[in-house]
Amino acid sequence: MSSANQLYGSSLALLSDLYQLTMAQGYWKLGIADHEAVFHLYFRTAPFAGGYSIACGLEEVIRYLERLHFDASDLDYLATLNGNDGQQLFDPQFLGWLGQFKLSLDVDAIPEGTLVFPNEPLVRVMGSLLQCQLLETPLLNLTNFSTLIATKAARVCQAAKGDAVMEFGLRRAQGIDGGLTASRAAYIGGCASTSNVLAGKLLGIPVRGTHAHSWVMSFDTELEAFDAYAKALPNNCVFLVDTYNTLDGVRHAAIVGQRLRESGHRMMGIRLDSGDLAYLSIEARKILDAAGLADAQIVASNDLDEHLIESLKQQGATIAVWGVGTKLVTGYDQPALGGVYKLSAIRSRSEDAWQYKMKLSEQLAKVSPPGILQVRRFRRENGYIADLIYNLPDGITPPPTLVDPKDSTRRRTIDPTTPSEDLLVPVFRGGRCVYTSPAIGAIRQRATEQVSRLHPTVRRLLNPHEYPVGLDSGLAQLRAQLLQQGRGALHHPEPDRLFL
Repeated sequence: MSSANQLYGSSLALLSDLYQLTMAQGYWKLGIADHEAVFHLYFRTAPFAGGYSIACGLEEVIRYLERLHFDASDLDYLATLNGNDGQQLFDPQFLGWLGQFKLSLDVDAIPEGTLVFPNEPLVRVMGSLLQCQLLETPLLNLTNFSTLIATKAARVCQAAKGDAVMEFGLRRAQGIDGGLTASRAAYIGGCASTSNVLAGKLLGIPVRGTHAHSWVMSFDTELEAFDAYAKALPNNCVFLVDTYNTLDGVRHAAIVGQRLRESGHRMMGIRLDSGDLAYLSIEARKILDAAGLADAQIVASNDLDEHLIESLKQQGATIAVWGVGTKLVTGYDQPALGGVYKLSAIRSRSEDAWQYKMKLSEQLAKVSPPGILQVRRFRRENGYIADLIYNLPDGITPPPTLVDPKDSTRRRTIDPTTPSEDLLVPVFRGGRCVYTSPAIGAIRQRATEQVSRLHPTVRRLLNPHEYPVGLDSGLAQLRAQLLQQGRGALHHPEPDRLFL
């Protein structure tokens, strides 16, 4: 079940920007609300200067759409809003129409846990122009952050090279819903567990935790604190050893670990939360091994991210479990994915042919793709080769040829016999959900497997190789034609200002 709906109740229809509703009323007043439209949700640049992203958030999208309706309190609130003339902003008849709202759209999406790359549609929405418009803000809200954090988690887990990563970020997350969303996305991205108990209850994620410095400070001595904790919770002993002197703390933990073993229990390990983690972990390992506690694991925390973990690995740190909090759940070095939702085709109900649309920009990277788009992924036995974005009504122009959307002179032809699959799958048809979201563990496994199939040069954390993603040659030609037509329709500046 959607954690957002459990937290906020049954109606989330006003989880939107005001202009979505004002545009919807405009379409309704002009009699074009029922024009058919196609929108795509995608992002332009991979986050964290990385080479890939992990699609995430679809289950929340599904639950939101399944419950989408405007209740009486929503309509009463909208009726209180006024325009700049002091008059009611929303027509009472339009509010009545919203009260009868029933989703009738077709929605296709890339399954969660799938590798995705810039300019590829993660979600395609098709149907009534008004209904498509209403979904812009909530779909971006539910997809952007989840995809960002799942991607960050995948990078952190990649740096950990098979070690367990615990997500420790609830206390630094952006609110209740941010904490829950981050815990879910981090687990999908590869984290083994979370400290967030509510996420464990609602989402079925394994929960793990140790104790805080305040426990140690509550007793006269550190040894007494560890001994008391072991007596109270003998099956959950990971001792935080850096309250006073870290290596002395390790020695005290070793003493209590030996006592636990004598009583038939096992000390799980120690946690380092400050200082030179490489040096301290190496010295701590020596102390634990000498005490006969070779099976005790060293857990590390303290503002970790993928780059610090990779560095500690290179320094020979003997850390087995990584607790990653702030810099994971906040997407610390890139706080937003930057996804967009753009109209790409429209037609009236009486028309057979689509009018393809695209947003123009002085920046070629911001020119939106036209058409009704699908993504085909070509693969070999041990990995992925390339992704081709094509217009569904036209199909793929033979032979499959990728055209770089940033440089049309860069092209790559794919052998048409190469195994492939289309990534966008049906999720809603006529407003009814036709997709069963896998269990969160299966989504997590998919993400792990997908990342493993990327070439190592694309996976690397710094200066990754660019995974090939291109437009179908027919789509590239359509885009060029519409771009030329759009530029020609613009007002031309004065001749002496053309190249300023």
